[in-house]
Amino acid sequence: MLSAMQQQKVITCVLPKGKAGSVLEVLARERKLTAVDIHFARGIGRITPLRHRGIGETSEREVLTVAVAAAEADEMFEYIHGLAEIDRPHGGLMYMHDLQISTGFSLPTDLNEEE
Repeated sequence: MLSAMQQQKVITCVLPKGKAGSVLEVLARERKLTAVDIHFARGIGRITPLRHRGIGETSEREVLTVAVAAAEADEMFEYIHGLAEIDRPHGGLMYMHDLQISTGFSLPTDLNEEE
């Protein structure tokens, strides 16, 4: 069983093309998150009109994945929800789940540059 310090959750956002990069930059700069990834997917939305559901009529999406400490997960979920503008029409969707096993990693804060 993982200790409370090691427990993490994964937040996944399926966003419109071109949105995830700016969200990632803010999360890295302002929240100092390092366990962030973007990958890409294609598909059709649930409310895509039937005339656009033919072969080859898919649209590209960006999938942003963030791993955060379980204790901070709810607050980070709300922050990302607002930052990514999920609540706007066609803004995407997001969900969160427990990360089964993870290894924590952090860089020392007092690194001295070698000359």
